[in-house]
Amino acid sequence: MTMVAEPTITVRGLQKSYKDLHVLRGVDVDVAPGSIFALLGSNGAGKTTLVKILSTLLRADGGTADVNGFDIATHAGEVRQSISLTGQFAAVDEILSGRENLVLVAKLRHQRNPVQIADDLLARFSLTDACARKVSTYSGGMRRRLDIAMSLIGNPPIIFLDEPTTGLDPQARIEVWQAVQELANHGTTVLLTTQYLDEAEQLADRIAILHEGRIIVDGSLAELKALLPPATVEYVEKQPTLEEVFLTLVGGDHPNTTSDASTSPTTREEQR
Repeated sequence: MTMVAEPTITVRGLQKSYKDLHVLRGVDVDVAPGSIFALLGSNGAGKTTLVKILSTLLRADGGTADVNGFDIATHAGEVRQSISLTGQFAAVDEILSGRENLVLVAKLRHQRNPVQIADDLLARFSLTDACARKVSTYSGGMRRRLDIAMSLIGNPPIIFLDEPTTGLDPQARIEVWQAVQELANHGTTVLLTTQYLDEAEQLADRIAILHEGRIIVDGSLAELKALLPPATVEYVEKQPTLEEVFLTLVGGDHPNTTSDASTSPTTREEQR
């Protein structure tokens, strides 16, 4: 008999209002351990509000939530020790170098061997070559990767990423995607908020769509696609997307390349 792991995050009936503005209207969510869970929604849907409540920065008006087995209302201290939160903008010190940022945070969190921790994270996020440079010289993708690396100091089992690729160029977005995937590969549970459909499609094990304060659908990508009628198969020439053109020209790797006939540039005559 296969044992099903208990959810790392459990949310039931969560509500939050600001006077007459009902932001969350009874949200239910389960996040499996070691998975990437994408909370997808447009601006103003309530994604950041939910993350703030789960990270104990904001008090809910109703409902319950457990994070890593701790109730967010009665065991806020234990919840904070279990999580790390990365907001929409990289919280790094531009005057310091990449290594100095990491060492500083490791010392503030009373970690042993802060220099070793910094070097390990620099290597893990492909920042070793730039470790001695001031962060002010880093690209947007490098800053975000450093920000995520800083959030991992102390090995929190859960990380909240609130729209981590906002404002980044296509190459930097893919760098961040690779970093997020690396988190899950190491067993970290990731709750990711995003308004980008391709980001959720690329990264998430499960996707929940938050609309007008409610979760209107929650499932894997395959389950969500099954909600629509079966696609009509047509053999047409596939043109590259602008993102694929951009990344090919600048030497980046786009994350979703395949070699089968359905995604290769072919003509109707060849298919016949």
